[in-house]
Amino acid sequence: MSNDVEHEKRALRAELRERRQLLSDAQRESAASAIALRLDELVAQLGAESISCFLSTTTEPGTRDFVLAAVRRGIRVLLPVTRADGLLDWAVATDDDEITEGMYGLPEPTGELLGPIAVNDVDLMIIPAAAVDRTGMRMGWGRGYFDKTIGSMEKCPPVYAVIYDSEVLDSLPREVHDQPVTGVVTPTRTLLLSPERR
Repeated sequence: MSNDVEHEKRALRAELRERRQLLSDAQRESAASAIALRLDELVAQLGAESISCFLSTTTEPGTRDFVLAAVRRGIRVLLPVTRADGLLDWAVATDDDEITEGMYGLPEPTGELLGPIAVNDVDLMIIPAAAVDRTGMRMGWGRGYFDKTIGSMEKCPPVYAVIYDSEVLDSLPREVHDQPVTGVVTPTRTLLLSPERR
């Protein structure tokens, strides 16, 4: 059964990746601006003073403007740094915009590494996803970094995935290790999907 689920996920990820690659630069910029506003609203609504977020790749819904603006407003933003052992280290975002290419070609901060448990102190986690279903089940890109992180946290804060509107699906294939999210932020809406996750 697990092989069937993995095959289904792989096919769905390929389709979602292709859809993202077809977006124009104008569509990406418009989505990034809208997402930044929604994330600002979410941070304010939750009264979050310390958050984790990710630096978007060129095909992901844009988060970089949001991160920079949050840092300049005095919000502590932790950014993930991938490790070979499947865990995430964290570094504090700065407004110098200095980034490097990490494992898998992902954009990562260049600051001092704080270790995997640094994320335990945040008020809100903003994470990437390939898709999320209406029950809050998240499907990532297959490496398991965020599932491991969320699954290992003793007291997990609200977790919101940033995706495009078309990536909110009715249901997703799931495996035992898959972790749900509290909600999603898209260019047009912020949805609370899994209240028990709060």
